[in-house]
Amino acid sequence: MTKQRVRIARKTIEAQDICSFELVADDGGALPPFGAGAHIDVHLDGGLVRQYSLCNDPRERHRYLIAVLREPASRGGSAAMHALREGQEIEISEPRNHFALARDARSHLLLAGGIGITPILAMAEQLMAEGAAFEMHCCTRSADRTAFAQRMRASAFAPLVRFHHDDGPVAQKLDIAALVAAPEPGMHLYVCGPAGFMEAVLSAARSAGWVELALHREYFAGTATTSDGDGAFDVQLASSGALIRVAADQSVVAALAAAGVQVPVSCEQGVCGTCMTRVLDGTPEHRDLFLTDDERARGDCFTPCCSRALSPRLVLDL
Repeated sequence: MTKQRVRIARKTIEAQDICSFELVADDGGALPPFGAGAHIDVHLDGGLVRQYSLCNDPRERHRYLIAVLREPASRGGSAAMHALREGQEIEISEPRNHFALARDARSHLLLAGGIGITPILAMAEQLMAEGAAFEMHCCTRSADRTAFAQRMRASAFAPLVRFHHDDGPVAQKLDIAALVAAPEPGMHLYVCGPAGFMEAVLSAARSAGWVELALHREYFAGTATTSDGDGAFDVQLASSGALIRVAADQSVVAALAAAGVQVPVSCEQGVCGTCMTRVLDGTPEHRDLFLTDDERARGDCFTPCCSRALSPRLVLDL
């Protein structure tokens, strides 16, 4: 994927432990266009690559805006981002979008938990500009941990936003079950935030009768999994017939790389879909958060960065 050098024009503390970064092209030109829900890969020192959602108005071409939460249990990405300074140059990818707004929706329900506000903000900007029907709910631990609160309150869509804080009065807390209890025809739901929050929203929506095609989500990190009980298996390359052994403590991506076969990777947690690979034969064991339940059931693709095999062999379209 094409990389581009950008400069950090501004670094701003948006809330407790959250900084935003305004990125501009190093040549001062326009940046590639993007749609609400898109993200970019940020390439950091040491070979780290992390994905961050674009949270500015998609009509803007002169800048990208991202925000990063400093994670205490960071694998290095958030700490490296928070150490960056204004004026520094970094490399980024072109925008990609796995969390786009549904163009055929009659209305939209936007739910953000914590730093999950970033793609939701861009959605609100785009929907407002298009005159589309939507409502938005922003859920955070407390007011001082609510990024972009002032921006939202000053925006044209301010009347459509509701804030919910864990430490606030009971009356203002989000009643997820009540919110999704009666889905309107043509309404689509979008949720981003911590895994527990997202699962609570999606579970309540499914119980209330929402169809899966109307439920859209984006995870920021994979869930913790245990390797206890993992076994070895083989992957076969359809192009050459070569058989590659994947050890019990080894990822498919690592086994392929050791055999000289490079698969593009980014998050390495089954979140971004960068490494998605077609499966021609065999049964994958899906451990990603990218594929839908229907896509997993088809069994014709998987994420080799984290997923494994239920069958002794997988034949891959490589």
